[in-house]
Amino acid sequence: MAQIIETATAPLTPVDVDPITIDIIENALRNARYEMDEVLFRTALSPGIREQHDEFPLIGDPSGRMVVGQFGLSIPALLDGFEGTIEEGDVLLTSDPYSCDGAISHANDWLVVMPIYVAGRVVGWASMFGHMSDVGGKTPCSMPTDARTIFEEGVVIPPFKLYSRGVLNEDALRIILNQVRQPDWNRADLNGIIAACRTASRRIQELCARFGADTYTSALDALLRRNYDAMKTLLSMLFEDGETLTFADYICDDGVGYGPYKLVLSLTRTGDKVLLDFSGSDPQAQGPINYYINENLARMFFGIYLITVADPQILWNDGFYPLVDVHIPEKSFWKPEYPAALNARNHGIGRIFDLFGGLLGQKTPDLLNAAGFSSSPHFMYSGNRSDTGEWFQLYSIGFGGIPGRPIGDGPDGHSLWPSFTNIPCEFLESYYPMRIERWETVADTGGAGLHRGGNGVDVAYRFLEPGTIAIHDDRWLTYPWGVNAGEPGARGRKWIERADGRVETLPSKIHDVPVRPGDLLHFVTWGGGGWGDPLERDPALVGLEVRRGLVTAEGAATYGVVCDQDGAVDTGATAELRERLRATRPEPSVFNMGPPMEEILARCEEETGLPAPKPPVRV
Repeated sequence: MAQIIETATAPLTPVDVDPITIDIIENALRNARYEMDEVLFRTALSPGIREQHDEFPLIGDPSGRMVVGQFGLSIPALLDGFEGTIEEGDVLLTSDPYSCDGAISHANDWLVVMPIYVAGRVVGWASMFGHMSDVGGKTPCSMPTDARTIFEEGVVIPPFKLYSRGVLNEDALRIILNQVRQPDWNRADLNGIIAACRTASRRIQELCARFGADTYTSALDALLRRNYDAMKTLLSMLFEDGETLTFADYICDDGVGYGPYKLVLSLTRTGDKVLLDFSGSDPQAQGPINYYINENLARMFFGIYLITVADPQILWNDGFYPLVDVHIPEKSFWKPEYPAALNARNHGIGRIFDLFGGLLGQKTPDLLNAAGFSSSPHFMYSGNRSDTGEWFQLYSIGFGGIPGRPIGDGPDGHSLWPSFTNIPCEFLESYYPMRIERWETVADTGGAGLHRGGNGVDVAYRFLEPGTIAIHDDRWLTYPWGVNAGEPGARGRKWIERADGRVETLPSKIHDVPVRPGDLLHFVTWGGGGWGDPLERDPALVGLEVRRGLVTAEGAATYGVVCDQDGAVDTGATAELRERLRATRPEPSVFNMGPPMEEILARCEEETGLPAPKPPVRV
């Protein structure tokens, strides 16, 4: 465990802080968190961070509890795994999920943690991690889809002092960068992360200079206590004492032929507290889809759903954690045993949003979202340019259909993470030997409903140089479920149209696929599930969407709408069709998961062109 060195002898003293000062400090923290983002975006080189914003900042209180951040992680867990002292000017670095109890989830995430000192005392912590486009290993971008151990996934950095009292450990950094394919990118991205943390440190020091360290830290306590009180009230309002809720969903496969992996989440309220229990989930995967989730991350996901729904403006933080117990079985999908592979954990991170949505939505079905684009699918392309021999390497995140919601349709072609942005096609065509021949929504891929699920997208990449590609995706087998009589969204698909005319269907998880000039990859993502009865959707709106290419004339029949290819609605035929459909369909249920799993597996190859996965086995 780390030993924190402080030169000040007087402890921080709790004081009463008036609401206006708390409000000023709260908004200053929010601004500091966004400033961290902007510092990194302006200094990073990799498009994954610079263009798509694949990074997550955090500002903590003196004990490491998050008071503001985009993606909670456990600073205490990192400090518990660090042997040595922490002093002013120190900067810690790690990329080892197993050494920080899953505070980061795979070796591509480089995590920086920095103490914030004022007058010889630690008044907080600044932290940020970002996804490095490459960390070595056997495949470009370091995410081999057939990996069975973390040793195949590139350099794994144990917690150590990258800076000691402000002095860079240049030898250690040189050794680390020697393991990666584009060390200039890693160095720039890492320096940007450190600069962002130093920016946060300066802003906190300025707040302490303005209000005093005692007032600043007492305001943090008030913000944390506010979230505790809010959560305590919400738990008593939403869940009966002794009540248990359970929900299950799936990851389609693990990249090495096993699946689907059943993921189970239960909630039980006892007194003022709830227990989140992941028991019943399948064992850890043989392939790299395992998601080593930190218990505090599970608490954070839970809190996002409850606190931000109740008050979207609140600065949610770690204050409510004592009210939420978490049980995660060892050697399960959620807590694999070292040295299990972890690089494709993005599907588990996304699916946990669907799990929490389905779990908590059972209490208030009218406020329930459907299943959506619950992953961050990856596309990678690399090789050497034929004219210069220069190495090129692309890592990018795909977009898909957001679920239908109580307030309206799900957006088409959007990211799972609200802050992520698309890499512009002009950027890709300027810096990589490719052309983007299509970037468009795919009609009918969003689940039908009173509120339609968002459509997936078809991004068509035309390759201009020989190289290899890799894909990480999911929902090719199971369906993004609909709710409240809404229909499931369509599954994702991938295929290559070779320059010689051949067409190859690709699995959702594959690497080292050779491509030649003229080959065209279709990267089709899945849609969001629909919300509400599609027979209640305004026929004129369906006709408009047919004209806009979001729904086909054939797909309009799912809404009970009869129209031509131009979207002109036949009112009489529509009324007749809707009456017939209402009379013949089964009673709608809250969740529409699609066909039974046995039927999905039996028809897998016929429907997808891919063999059905084998049932998971315990490693």
